[in-house]
Amino acid sequence: MHTSALVLFSGGQDSTTCLAWALNRYERVETIGFDYGQRHRVELDARLVVMDQLRRQFPHWGGKLGQDQVLDLAVLGQISESSLTRETSMRMESTGLPSSFVPGRNLVFLTLAAALAYRRDLQVLVTGVCETDFSGYPDCRDDTVKAMQLALSLGMDRRFLLETPLMWIDKAQTWALAERLGGQVLIDLIVEQTHTCYRGDRSQRHAWGYGCGSCPACELRARGFAQFSARPGTGG
Repeated sequence: MHTSALVLFSGGQDSTTCLAWALNRYERVETIGFDYGQRHRVELDARLVVMDQLRRQFPHWGGKLGQDQVLDLAVLGQISESSLTRETSMRMESTGLPSSFVPGRNLVFLTLAAALAYRRDLQVLVTGVCETDFSGYPDCRDDTVKAMQLALSLGMDRRFLLETPLMWIDKAQTWALAERLGGQVLIDLIVEQTHTCYRGDRSQRHAWGYGCGSCPACELRARGFAQFSARPGTGG
């Protein structure tokens, strides 16, 4: 039986929902974040606030929430031409992938997370990747995660389990999952404190939270919140 987990936690809506999911499921939960020169570095500040609020507002989870670590991955920004790491426009490329795609990002994240989990004796890696309602990144696909689970388990000679609670649900269902886990309190925390906007905009407040309102991440979050709020009986 798995009792411990390491959550890849960015400070956004998806990873916050995954963190709540893990805290509801495992006895010991730690977190890892990455600073890779992203334009929306404000998410690194948001994640600290979110963790503090989770401890304060959900004391039954707070006792399970352990060590946090942020790794410096500036090299990803140095080798990437992504609009997440450069002041360039967000558009679809000739490859069919969005310009916000950072090649290898999630593969590197999972590899380093597994190395930390190995040292910290954590059994499960939890990540918020999804291929139901997402921006088109190939390293968010279920096949990719399954391949990484096999490679990491073989390469480190330890049987890791990679959990992806959001893989087969859309953004509206992600909001609904957060509500089931933590009620309106968690919904309010996600709206007010998490950060998703690729442009790092915290100046504009919308019903679904802060952001520019026009980047792909904002559009997905806004559309999902509108669908969630329109459902009968929701607290959104």
